[in-house]
Amino acid sequence: MLEDALPLVDFDSDFLFSELDSLGVTTILMMLSDEFGIRLEATDATPKNLKTLDSIVAMVEQKLSEKQ
Repeated sequence: MLEDALPLVDFDSDFLFSELDSLGVTTILMMLSDEFGIRLEATDATPKNLKTLDSIVAMVEQKLSEKQ
């Protein structure tokens, strides 16, 4: 899903955050919010949360658990 929206980003990068510009970060947050029905805000756009695909998954899982 994210690779389709951001084809120039290397999602296999060891430090994904460095691959993203502000539009890329916003796109990721908006797509994940819509897809999973969670609330992601600018404060969630940290290098820790967006470092790798695994850290993005962990952020989404955390938000989903808070939602329940």
